[in-house]
Amino acid sequence: MHPERPDNSIRILTYNIHKAIGGVDRKYDLERVAQTVEHYQPDIAFLQEVDAGVPRSNFDVQVEQLAERLGFPHWAFQANVRLTKGHYGNAILCRYPVHEQWDVDLTIPLKKRRRALVVKTHLNIAGHERTLFLCNLHLGLAGFERVMQLRRLLSWEHLRLLHRETPAIVGGDFNDVYGSLSRRVMTPFGFQTATRDTKTFPAFLPMRSLDAIYYRGDVKLHHAFAGHTALSKHASDHLPLLADLELHPPD
Repeated sequence: MHPERPDNSIRILTYNIHKAIGGVDRKYDLERVAQTVEHYQPDIAFLQEVDAGVPRSNFDVQVEQLAERLGFPHWAFQANVRLTKGHYGNAILCRYPVHEQWDVDLTIPLKKRRRALVVKTHLNIAGHERTLFLCNLHLGLAGFERVMQLRRLLSWEHLRLLHRETPAIVGGDFNDVYGSLSRRVMTPFGFQTATRDTKTFPAFLPMRSLDAIYYRGDVKLHHAFAGHTALSKHASDHLPLLADLELHPPD
């Protein structure tokens, strides 16, 4: 049982959907992913490994189909890995208008192409408009690569010059096998973890905390958890990770 969400909270979900190919049966089924996300009713969803026009996923443009199926009026997509036919990358589904979008290059030479998808949105809290920065990423497989990628993102001009009270959320698949990125990188840049040691991989029997949500600015953690429905254990090879964050009107 999870505590009731306050009226001033927003729910963030991050989910490596593995192209909607099941982690156990290896079957393609986008509806399982849709139902998993729908069950938790997030306001903002960070998705990784999202296909667009790829044969293995019936040439579906998954971000468009998920946004329509789940009733998200706003979305952003970032094609990071180009295949013989189609590509895959990161996506953000959002209940609030997306005012700006950036693609921040995180690629390390000789490694797979990686980018962070960053958007700016505005929402209304108790009659006051708040700006919110959202960063969705999928980091590399090597430890040194992940550290370099995070430092590059957090040193990026728009985040570096962002007012410290402006809420900023960084979420995604950090591939943080050793659980060291919080201490080594995120904390020095002023970010707090919402999801410390919450295991999400592999979905059927989670043993590693590869996924994470971090936050900074005028925002407070209310509750965080991994999704453990029967369906979520089959829909992808990762479980969804969620955080309810409280926002307040500016002083």
